[in-house]
Amino acid sequence: MDILYTIIAGFVILILAKFVHSYGASTPQQSSASLTKKKKDTRLHEASKFITPDTWAKFPLIEVEKLSHNVRRFRFGLPESSSPLGLPLGKHIIIRATINGEEVQRNYTPTTLNDSLGYFDLVVKIYEKGLISKYLDSLAIGDQIEVQGPSGRFWLEENRSRAFGMLAGGTGITPMYQLIQALLKDKQDKTQISLIFANIAEEDILLRKDLEALQAANPDRFKLFYCLNNAPEGWTGGIGFVTKEMIAANLPAPADDAKILLCGPPPMLKAMYGHLEALGYNYEKQVFKF
Repeated sequence: MDILYTIIAGFVILILAKFVHSYGASTPQQSSASLTKKKKDTRLHEASKFITPDTWAKFPLIEVEKLSHNVRRFRFGLPESSSPLGLPLGKHIIIRATINGEEVQRNYTPTTLNDSLGYFDLVVKIYEKGLISKYLDSLAIGDQIEVQGPSGRFWLEENRSRAFGMLAGGTGITPMYQLIQALLKDKQDKTQISLIFANIAEEDILLRKDLEALQAANPDRFKLFYCLNNAPEGWTGGIGFVTKEMIAANLPAPADDAKILLCGPPPMLKAMYGHLEALGYNYEKQVFKF
């Protein structure tokens, strides 16, 4: 009888062990992924004292600067004049508005860093069919916008590299500009930065003066290359669409310690994926899309 009980008990333990393994336990990889996600979620919630990923905060428009006929720099005030927005580098915010009876949301990356106290800036191109950009352009001083964040998958500490190669199109320059400013401001940082910035026409180049000032002050660390679809006579930059030859000539070559960052319109990104693949970049390790 004792032997029978021992055999039955052994079967019960074996069944329970399989049950726990299948439903209650995680593999080391699953556990690691879960902890990483939890860590990231915690960082997002703790990043800013004024915004969270789960609630909507309101900020008043305090200043508007007209940079060109269709580009504005909007400045929004924070509840405390001595505090920054607290947005991690490479992250963006989400703006929500009700337009024509429907809720509309768009992502924007502030051009200010966390040494800007009491406010944050958005450089926005006003598109004829851009619902949120036209909404922002219609605001009066004192009007409030609804904001949520931080949002986005990029974490600088997890993407530290010897070199960043950047491919930006149009308003896709804003996350790049934020990162360029921060890296160059840190004189102890030795990261090499190369940017290909594509636009339709010369007047469409956002933040041009700011980018060229950064290049002039950091010629050993920041390389800047413009590409225009409709180039004026005498233009010395790239002409037409960005080619793989332009990428090979202006961005870091494929390497474990180099990363390519992309942000721009979908047709451009699709073409860039093809070029990067042809040049031998490893998508999982070397390419990141904002």
